[in-house]
Amino acid sequence: MSITAKIHIEHDRLALVPTLRVLDDVKIRVISQGTTNPGATVFPFLVEYDDREALESALDDDPTVASYELVDWGDGNGIYYIEHAGETKLISTIVTDVNGFLANTETKGNGWLVRLLLPNREALNSVWEYARENDISLDIIEIYGNESAGTESSYGLTLEQRVALQTAYEKGYFREPRDISLNEVAEEMGLSSTAMSGRLRRGMRNLVAATIAEPDEAE
Repeated sequence: MSITAKIHIEHDRLALVPTLRVLDDVKIRVISQGTTNPGATVFPFLVEYDDREALESALDDDPTVASYELVDWGDGNGIYYIEHAGETKLISTIVTDVNGFLANTETKGNGWLVRLLLPNREALNSVWEYARENDISLDIIEIYGNESAGTESSYGLTLEQRVALQTAYEKGYFREPRDISLNEVAEEMGLSSTAMSGRLRRGMRNLVAATIAEPDEAE
């Protein structure tokens, strides 16, 4: 079953992140194209910012930008074709490799909020593994199947977060009083207590975001 996943990604060398950190209130969105070339490094962007000179100065200094070309400018909005530098971190390649599609990509905070259309959950796991291997922070905000019937929901959890939460639950970590300490759960999982704590915290955040949080709160 195909799925839709909304994720937020962060890394110092993700496309245009250095520009985001220089310019307050700049908003950037990738303009969707009908076809995606897996090897593409040039993409159209819609940029919302009042000061064109300051924007282009930031683009000049951005190490993720190899070159850019202005297509149109008006009322604080510019359309640019931007070529990414060779060391820029991208997820578009892995998404294409798993036969997925970036339905919407826009900046949020110091990263990108991305809505992915993927053929199955294995494809999402491949994207997540790619992010992990490239030190890209990836948080799943929500995930849902594009058909109503038949499969178990992941509730916004990665496989590792699901296993961590299930293990902690089964061992009595969430009971009051607790049957097991965080250190003991971490030993059970073969993790440090710090890593286990972070995995549980991120898992619970994603679980809340995917189930009971209001949409604005989840983002």
